[in-house]
Amino acid sequence: MEDFRKVILQPGPPESFALQAVQEVIKPQKAKLAQDENQLLENMLRTLLQELVSSAVQSGEEIMQYGKSIDDDDNAQGVIPRLLDIVLYLCEKEHVEGGMIFQLLEDLTEMSTMRNCKDVFRYIESKQDILGKQELFSRGKLVMLRTCNQLLRRLSKANDVVFCGRILMFLAHFFPLSERSAVNIKGVFNTSNQTKFEKDPPEGIALDFNFYKTLWSLQEYFCNPVSLSTTPIKWQKFTSSLMVVLNTFEAQPLSEEDGAGNNLEEEGTTFNIKYLTSSKLMGLELKDPSFRRHILLQCLILFDYLKAPGKNDKDSSESMKEEIKSCEDRVKKLLEVTPPKGKDFLHCIEHILEREKNWVWWKRDGCPPFEKQPIEKKTAQDGVKKRRPRWRLGNKELSQLWKWADQNPNALTDPQRVRTPAITDYWKPLAEDMDESAGIEAEYHHKNNRVYCWKGLRFSARQDLEGFSKFTEHGIEGVVPLELLPPEVRSKFQGKPNDRSKRAKKEDTKNASHQVEESQIATPASEIDGEGTRADTDASAAPMDTDAMAASGNNSQGGTPTPDEHQKQSPDIDVGQEAGQLEADAEVEAGMIDGETDPEPESDHVG
Repeated sequence: MEDFRKVILQPGPPESFALQAVQEVIKPQKAKLAQDENQLLENMLRTLLQELVSSAVQSGEEIMQYGKSIDDDDNAQGVIPRLLDIVLYLCEKEHVEGGMIFQLLEDLTEMSTMRNCKDVFRYIESKQDILGKQELFSRGKLVMLRTCNQLLRRLSKANDVVFCGRILMFLAHFFPLSERSAVNIKGVFNTSNQTKFEKDPPEGIALDFNFYKTLWSLQEYFCNPVSLSTTPIKWQKFTSSLMVVLNTFEAQPLSEEDGAGNNLEEEGTTFNIKYLTSSKLMGLELKDPSFRRHILLQCLILFDYLKAPGKNDKDSSESMKEEIKSCEDRVKKLLEVTPPKGKDFLHCIEHILEREKNWVWWKRDGCPPFEKQPIEKKTAQDGVKKRRPRWRLGNKELSQLWKWADQNPNALTDPQRVRTPAITDYWKPLAEDMDESAGIEAEYHHKNNRVYCWKGLRFSARQDLEGFSKFTEHGIEGVVPLELLPPEVRSKFQGKPNDRSKRAKKEDTKNASHQVEESQIATPASEIDGEGTRADTDASAAPMDTDAMAASGNNSQGGTPTPDEHQKQSPDIDVGQEAGQLEADAEVEAGMIDGETDPEPESDHVG
């Protein structure tokens, strides 16, 4: 302890002896102090600081001036500021733990009176740039915040307004704008700030006491605007009371003489946070322009909160929004006619409220940081100008592709460059997804991939037309080849074997009947050509008449035979047609699989 007392009295800057003194007292094992060594040093310094403050109090001197003689010059320091400078240097150079200086400042403010705290805080303000460095700020920001909050609790909000403002301004500069500890994220209002006023009318004073109570009752709603949006009854009471106040202000306008007699600039030096609520002052306050502006400005702030988007949309109705709009217009007109410079004052207030919306949105977005990392600008050498490169084909990518083609002329003709996969290889992942034993969840199936399904349908249309036709009936899973599916899944997508042959037979029958009708219609026209053609026509028509007579003889009723009877009469013809049709279908399908579609074999068979 005595060694540190001698260190404080040494002349010269701290960097010349501070580190050497610490090493002589602590005798660390390494170049940098360990955790227990830092704790030992901190305890010694806190004890020394306490003794110095006690000595300064006993001597009756200011603690920040203690140890400074009268003969010293103005630049000389007391013992305690000298100790703080030494510790601050050690913390800045990372010789000791960075939060040590903040702990000493907190102890010093707790041991000092409010008069001495002003000198201590003046020292803190002078070292703000050093304390705000990142290596120190991260270690002691919470300690400094706690120190300032303790000072604010000890100060009087009415008598120590300037000192409170200095502390708040220091916190605003010390902490970054994006610091969440300095932001009211939830938007909680200070409901403890209540305005007390008289409940019973005084005796012997001619005063509209109802107006007095109505005016000061508005402070309850200004203090907690949330209650207006959640309780319709309170909103009705507020609007009725506000109408009374606005009607009174409009009935008693202020003249320019009232505004000229009230100098707002001089009033700022004696400004108080709250107005007096005595009923005896009601008449004077109504003639005071600043008092009216105070009330009207509170109304605009309240309306701006209620109009905030996204906060009260569910609770506020259309009628409430219209009432807010009408009341806001009346308040702005009253502010505009309130002297002095009412229009300029209203313009400034509107500008401030508009900028306040930016802070509201910033808080709702989670307070993103404002700081951006600086961009390092690469400066070119003096006298050397960079020339933009000129590409042969317009840009770097196209020129590089052209160079690759020159270096490798076979790149475009390589058969492995673009290869169409086999249909079984392509649909294998989807077939594995359809296997229930694989246990793949539905959201991870390949059928949910639109690009995969679209490409697969194109491959199936070229390589597997029969599977492609199942898409309309079974969806994308029906296109998968059956040999890839397990037996329990394959049974769901296997079609009936006779469906295709029956459908082809019906189409063949329709085509044959259609050609017979065309030949019958064309017979009279052929008679005009001559006797040779008529003979040929008669010869060709004879078998048809014989068949018709045989059919009419077999039909006892004399009517046209039904399709079922016709099938019973000529089973050999139907069987032959079906066999021929199946062979044609097999040939057509084989052609489609090979990628060739030739309609000529089918037309020849029908003819």
